[in-house]
Amino acid sequence: MKRILLAAALCFAGPQLATAAPFVFFGENLSPGGTVSGDPLTARTSFLGALSAGVGTEDFEGFASGTGTPLSLTFPGSSGAITATLSGTGTDIGSSGGAGRFATSGSNYVETPGGGDFVIDFSSAISAFGFYGTDLGDIGNDLVITLRNSVTSALTALTVDVMGSPNGSLIFWGFTDTTESYDQITFDNVPGSGDVFGFDDMTIGDVTQIINPPGVPLPAAGWMLIAGLGGLGLMRR
Repeated sequence: MKRILLAAALCFAGPQLATAAPFVFFGENLSPGGTVSGDPLTARTSFLGALSAGVGTEDFEGFASGTGTPLSLTFPGSSGAITATLSGTGTDIGSSGGAGRFATSGSNYVETPGGGDFVIDFSSAISAFGFYGTDLGDIGNDLVITLRNSVTSALTALTVDVMGSPNGSLIFWGFTDTTESYDQITFDNVPGSGDVFGFDDMTIGDVTQIINPPGVPLPAAGWMLIAGLGGLGLMRR
């Protein structure tokens, strides 16, 4: 079974505003068979299509299996490198797979602790973030991702409402935000601990690297055209 949530369609009932930030990309495949396929791949393709070619993806292949946190990661920003520090008790680099967790590229991935709780801090603000997750939600938990605003420190909590399946599901989750930037992302299992899952192919970007933001307002000329077509339809009736 597969699920996907991508860009919302425009509604022509009245004046349109930009999609409320952050804009989330999500796809779930409950039986991927240990490969990247189906809706998660489609969601990630759409996410990457909103970003410039210069964004970076961390596949964790540069770490030895068993390496613990904190993990220091470097990504190319539009005005210089962005450092990300991934930390969490019991979090380390996995490579052997197990209980449905697998690397979505190469052979390494981050294996989260039993609580599934870890934090990523950024040296400078980001406005785009995405990752693959494996074996999520198979014990009935949801994943809550909390974003910390880089200016106000206000927190935005987003629930990844996974269906989950025993040992082996795959998701892609990501967001872009052209109005706010963030310097920390926290992952929490809700309502409780116990759901170990795999985390891989982490992509980040700053606001300048968002080149095709979804939910852009339709130009005034477009509304005039739609109104005109609607009038023609009424005349033909």
